[in-house]
Amino acid sequence: MKYSTTFFLVFIFGALIYAGISKFTGIVGRTEKNGVGCTCHNAQRDNSVQVQITGPDTLIKGQSGEYQITLSGGPAVQGGFNIASFLGTLSPVDASSQLMLSELTHTSPKTFSGGSVSWAFNFTAANQVYTDTIFSAGNSVNGDGFNNSQDRWNFGQRFVVHVIDQVSSVEENNVLANNFKLDQNYPNPFNPSTVISYSLPQNSFVTLKVYDIIGNEVATLVNETKSAGNYDVRFDASNLSNGVYLYSIKTNNFTSTKKMILVK
Repeated sequence: MKYSTTFFLVFIFGALIYAGISKFTGIVGRTEKNGVGCTCHNAQRDNSVQVQITGPDTLIKGQSGEYQITLSGGPAVQGGFNIASFLGTLSPVDASSQLMLSELTHTSPKTFSGGSVSWAFNFTAANQVYTDTIFSAGNSVNGDGFNNSQDRWNFGQRFVVHVIDQVSSVEENNVLANNFKLDQNYPNPFNPSTVISYSLPQNSFVTLKVYDIIGNEVATLVNETKSAGNYDVRFDASNLSNGVYLYSIKTNNFTSTKKMILVK
């Protein structure tokens, strides 16, 4: 009887430790690629929870891109995630996420800030021309340390990545834009850096600046004459606080302004 009681207590203690590890160090196999969702938190998905992936939707074969998964809705106290892909390779950007069985998940629940929480990650396309899909799932919990019906989760919309062939250096250097254009930054929301792309159909003096929401200038990214073509500019907001920012481009013939969101 003594040995049976000891075995039972050891089993229960071990089960509790295992449950804690599973809960606090992330979990994989929960996306629509090969899982049924975060059912350990709640049996049913909740569409009020939004799981969004942002980043480049086109890569050259073998190329890597930086992406971001953002979670909002639900109790919005703490959150976690799971990401999977078909052929591409996933990798974490920082210590807040980890690779498990070729999928990404959180290392520990992350606290919401400003109604959302996000993680950055890298996706490297396979070395072939094809179309890949990034699957995601996220859970928003109340942070009480228990899995219960108050916790919420949802699948993210499938993010399609088109993988194209490498263009020659001659073609790449002579790609001309048909129109003036300012693209939406990616990723967005971002932390702490993002890429802003713009296009010029002719040689132009270009000014590209970033402003806070009340119109104060916080950065000048471009202020010079540029040849016709397509450009990518990386904006690092490590020294800025959370919030909505505006980026604006001006040339002799074109002006455009867009919003972006910094979430740390």
